[in-house]
Amino acid sequence: MKTPIRVAVTGAAGQIGYSLLFRIASGAMFGPDQPVILQLIEVPFEKAMKALEGVAMELDDCAFPQLKGMVLTDDPRVGFKDANWSLLVGAKPRGPGQERADLLKDNGKIFTAQGQVIDEVAADDARVAVVGNPANTNCMIAASKAKRLTPDRFTAMVRLDQNRAQAQLAKKAGVDLTAVKDIFIYGNHSPTMFPAFAHATINGKPATEVINDSAWLQGPFLETVGKRGAAIIAARGLSSAASAANALVDHVRSLMTPGAIHSVAVKGATAYGFDANVWAGVPVRTTTPGSVEIITGYEMDDFAKAKIAATNKELTDERAMVAEMLG
Repeated sequence: MKTPIRVAVTGAAGQIGYSLLFRIASGAMFGPDQPVILQLIEVPFEKAMKALEGVAMELDDCAFPQLKGMVLTDDPRVGFKDANWSLLVGAKPRGPGQERADLLKDNGKIFTAQGQVIDEVAADDARVAVVGNPANTNCMIAASKAKRLTPDRFTAMVRLDQNRAQAQLAKKAGVDLTAVKDIFIYGNHSPTMFPAFAHATINGKPATEVINDSAWLQGPFLETVGKRGAAIIAARGLSSAASAANALVDHVRSLMTPGAIHSVAVKGATAYGFDANVWAGVPVRTTTPGSVEIITGYEMDDFAKAKIAATNKELTDERAMVAEMLG
């Protein structure tokens, strides 16, 4: 039997966590022959820990053959101990009327502490995937606290945006989802992110030829993908949960699959004009499990360059807002 992978998950009893944990335990993230140990972290409140106990009962009742153990804790030092993967899902949501700068600073405190603890106690091969918003900047904050783990160990998720973009292009073209390839996300996981439709293909043809409607591509398509989260909140009264969990499964599985080509937010995407110190979504190729190289060969037209400049500005502005937390 393979050695179990230890997977730490924050916000484990939350909506995303509830959709995520069963997928991990079933083998969807690391494969059906890879045992896992789930290290589930919640905030230190009785209600949250009781909810986590209930989730653990359900995981037991599923009788997943690859689930080899669980740790339930409100102590990050226990939860991140020897973790091979730390999935940082939990974050403070934006409150009514709250400014983005205040949200960044509130969550910055959370990710400062988590980055320090992960660096101290996680496994030597530790990898970190950040989902809690603002994901790119939270990832940057956590990585800035690491002395042992290098920045390439930290990624932020833009896969939900990629999946949304792929689905919208398929619907517009009237084709099966699998016909859409090479739609990548550039920049921040926010409404400023840019799905580079000019590089996508549909049944092997350029997407811009199959969907010969630049007004739709530059307008409603970008707006739908960029504001999809808000639309889901308006429709169901709650933020994206199952789709976010599914995207995280995709994110990690692609990072563990050599040769996979996908969108990930990483540091150092200067080839596309991003600031060297921010984490920005770009197309990557997985080289070895957990490691990627940025694909730099895509040419950008003036429209794309303007969109990338706007999302880069947002990322550098966010970095400036939390400057005192870095390092």
